[in-house]
Amino acid sequence: MTARRRVNLGSRMWEGSAIAVDSLRANKVRAALTILGVAIGVTVVIAMASAITGINRSITGILEAGGPKTFFVHRFFSGGLQVSDGSDELSPWRRMPWLTLEEAETIRRLPAIRDVNVGEFSSGPVAVGNLTLSSVSVAGFGPSWIQVNGGDILLGRSFTAAEYAAGSRVAVINDKLAQSLFPGRDPLGKKIRIYGQPFEVIGEHVEAASLFSNADDPRLAIPHTAFIKVADYEKGWMNIAVVPTERATIVEAQDQVTAALRVRRGLRPGDPDNFAIVTQDRVLDAFNKITAAFFVVMIALSSVGLMVGGVGVVAIMMISVTERTREIGVRKALGATRGEIMFQFLVEAATLTLVGCLVGMALGTVVAWGIRSFTPVPATVPLLSVVAAVAASILTGVLFGLYPAGKASRLDPVEALRYE
Repeated sequence: MTARRRVNLGSRMWEGSAIAVDSLRANKVRAALTILGVAIGVTVVIAMASAITGINRSITGILEAGGPKTFFVHRFFSGGLQVSDGSDELSPWRRMPWLTLEEAETIRRLPAIRDVNVGEFSSGPVAVGNLTLSSVSVAGFGPSWIQVNGGDILLGRSFTAAEYAAGSRVAVINDKLAQSLFPGRDPLGKKIRIYGQPFEVIGEHVEAASLFSNADDPRLAIPHTAFIKVADYEKGWMNIAVVPTERATIVEAQDQVTAALRVRRGLRPGDPDNFAIVTQDRVLDAFNKITAAFFVVMIALSSVGLMVGGVGVVAIMMISVTERTREIGVRKALGATRGEIMFQFLVEAATLTLVGCLVGMALGTVVAWGIRSFTPVPATVPLLSVVAAVAASILTGVLFGLYPAGKASRLDPVEALRYE
């Protein structure tokens, strides 16, 4: 393409864009329909893509807190959405035996394993003096839970291996629970009642805020050996976090864990595993399946908005063709080709939808900021969603502008010049 042709192309695009902006000013009500439809579609794309990106980053952060090689052993793990009516067919975990502390110790003794951490969870009353919080998240962990779960000890310490072995009544509370039970006071050494049983506070823990950590909720951790004695919890759902040694690969560690559990459970070579080895990649795949459903909803909602905007493009461009019939006749009489007339009107149509796209991107960015500011989700506008929104809006303008642009390009110049 020569420099002269590039200049002509640029000038025609600029001219078409200027005419489109003038049309917006002259037909505010009709143009509002176009802008609103496209803006809604783009806002949905930007907002949902930002939220999904934030969710994925939150999940990745949680998994990375335990180290890149850490994996988990669960009684059952399917990934994605699971629907159950209580029957054996839709509740396959019923056929899976519970994980046990003895199995956790078997895993700990494997040569490729550096450490394991058991975990079970519940919620119940926690009290100090006359103050009672009815539903506090209570976790029963092994002594290495900080290394796996992440976060920091602000005050005091975590429980030791000796305290874990002895089932000591000690607790590490998070900063939110400390504020509720001991506002403005040092919680260390204080006595609290968990499920009516006395425990001593030995540490204060702060979690990194994320979607799944419930860092803003009052929580506490106690030795798992004490948890199973005092907690009111659903038995059978203990999980085991496994940390391989530095020399061992994650595949080698998983193979050793799988072989040890199969031998301990007496499984034959042809029998399927009756436990689940859950890697970080598998967790991410599970959440990707869930977020894929959100992407379908996002595409459906944005498509409706773009369709509304497209109908507005047809309406406003047909009116523009009618109002500018004499202008089209003059241009054709002066030598303008059908292609040039059509190109100008397509640029105008694309400009209309692009304005709606810019409004939608601004609104979507505001929504993403609100999600990031008022929820634990670190919503971030991904560049790909911006590119997709701009491309979709321009494509919508071009596709829905084809009919009025084609009608304008086919006008007879003689008849157009006679039009009043």
